[in-house]
Amino acid sequence: MTKSPDRTPLTRDFFARDVLEVAPDLLGRTLVRREPAGTIELRLTEVEAYAGEIDPGSHAFRGRTARNGVMFGPPGHTYVYFTYGMWHCLNLVCGPDGHASGVLLRAGEINVGAHLARDRRISARNDKELAKGPARLATALDVDRDLNGSDLFGGPTPALSILHGTPPPRDLVRSGPRTGVGGDGAHQPWRFWIEGDPTVSPYRAHAPRRRPSRKAT
Repeated sequence: MTKSPDRTPLTRDFFARDVLEVAPDLLGRTLVRREPAGTIELRLTEVEAYAGEIDPGSHAFRGRTARNGVMFGPPGHTYVYFTYGMWHCLNLVCGPDGHASGVLLRAGEINVGAHLARDRRISARNDKELAKGPARLATALDVDRDLNGSDLFGGPTPALSILHGTPPPRDLVRSGPRTGVGGDGAHQPWRFWIEGDPTVSPYRAHAPRRRPSRKAT
């Protein structure tokens, strides 16, 4: 008999830990998205850790800006950014207040409200692809910059919250380099995923953008 996911909400203290503790511990947790159209619930299967000022791969590596300010705390809030002029990505702020760090939510399995996600992810070939990748996850959950700074613990029905869910056995948790991160941040094994889960996105190494060559005249 399969045990139902634990619906006990996580606490703010869960997020007040080091990002490298929080990130793998988010696997198997239930992300809840509440909106007027209905509720979506997603089991997290892939995440990445970003360690702020000590991490060359982090948006906060060079200090606080208007864009990344929410990453500096307090923990338990969302950091949403816009990338490539097309997509949003959803992160959860963690660590002590005043020290920037966060976990990028890369992929998950939608168990409740899949019909809502299908309306937004019409290119998905099946339900396993609805949230297979960070941009797809944010699109499926209708997450944009309006949710930047949202408090996971902001009242009885916050727009986003996290339940205990069903963490996987430790021997199924894998780690490796983060997807698409280059430079000095390329090799930290700070991407975590559930081995064998079909919703986990494929790894892609960083590919530097090439400037068009100038032809001699």
